[in-house]
Amino acid sequence: MSQGINEGVSASKTRRVVRHLRWWVLCLFLMGVTVNYITRNSLGILAPELKTSLGITTEQYSWIVSAFQLAYTLFQPICGWLIDVIGLKLGFMICATLWALMCIFHAGAGSWIQLAVLRFFMGSAEAAATPANAKTIGEWFPKKERPVAAGWAGVGFSIGAMLAPPIIYFAHASFGWQGAFMFTGVLALVWVVLWWLFYQSPEKHPNLSADELAYIQQDNEPPPVKLPFFTALKTVGKNKRFYGIAIPAFMAEPAWAVMSFWVPLYLAKEHGMDLKQIAMFAWLPFLAADLGSVASGYLTKLYVRLFGCTRVNSIVASSVTGAFLMVSLAIVTLTRDPYITIALISIGGFGHQIISCMLSALVVESFDKGQMATVNGMRGSCAWIASFLFSLIIGVTADQIGFNPLFIAMGLFDLIGAVFLIAFIAERRASRA
Repeated sequence: MSQGINEGVSASKTRRVVRHLRWWVLCLFLMGVTVNYITRNSLGILAPELKTSLGITTEQYSWIVSAFQLAYTLFQPICGWLIDVIGLKLGFMICATLWALMCIFHAGAGSWIQLAVLRFFMGSAEAAATPANAKTIGEWFPKKERPVAAGWAGVGFSIGAMLAPPIIYFAHASFGWQGAFMFTGVLALVWVVLWWLFYQSPEKHPNLSADELAYIQQDNEPPPVKLPFFTALKTVGKNKRFYGIAIPAFMAEPAWAVMSFWVPLYLAKEHGMDLKQIAMFAWLPFLAADLGSVASGYLTKLYVRLFGCTRVNSIVASSVTGAFLMVSLAIVTLTRDPYITIALISIGGFGHQIISCMLSALVVESFDKGQMATVNGMRGSCAWIASFLFSLIIGVTADQIGFNPLFIAMGLFDLIGAVFLIAFIAERRASRA
């Protein structure tokens, strides 16, 4: 037994060294993104009751959702630049504290306008999650492990959405809708404490061995250069590869926004589900998304092994695979069976997370460490512009034309994005990475 312990943890006079610490750090980050999505998706789960309790119309609800999406769009590059400049630990901690407090303040909202204001400030802080994702992977993993690490990191983005329905349902049953917001906000504050206590950069972490530090830094990447905000934006904007990432992100995000904010309302309106039934089924697409996140990185290895793809082309091929799976959302329009509908949306969740994780992998593959958070923030802004616009369209049109035309659009958008991914990112030479 003692031998097994010694294999996992080496002791020295000055510190306790943890083997494979980079994966434990990734788990800590994954927990943070999980609570990020639990707080974020609390609104969507509680939407049917909020509409009744506060007298909110579908169009007004779309403005609440859009307020969050607008803030998320505007602040991702800012949060990314902040994390690049002041560091991942402090930057992400500040943002997480703010989004936790904003979630708690939701309990005091008495109108749709107040909810919209709170969602705006919450969205501005939660915007840190996407750039922090790239920063964590870039700092803690060598290039050859980054696609797989990106896949596992993506689990946090969907597992939080998956856990949100049952957590919110039971919190709502125990404390009411106000208590549900407060409960999830406190969860986020608990994680903030864990992040502050246990996260350090690889160079400063007391539990990281010299061997693992050398393994992480094996690519000999140059030290990150900290640029002024607008200089950083201008530098990234001149890079053609950025648009090969940003345009597919723009095409992909509407589907995820619908899953996060509109599927509970869709299930209530089109299939007559109550809150308990929504809690029973609305998490399934996010479970599928978790599986897609994990599968995405290993799918790149399969493309390398079977087809001899370069590392970049294997990431592109995985993303294109996800784009074809998204066609399942268009097929939703052909069925009235709620269980088939959930299954098809789940396939879409699986496909979306493959795309999303691989776009994050391309960011850390294509840009240096001093730009990763900024670039991923800019990529996220492009995605959330589409999310913002699509939510407004749903709010204005859903009651008049229904959801079917919107599902058809979501099923085809990613195929368009795949064209740009291949044109701007894919390597034309067959040499291995």
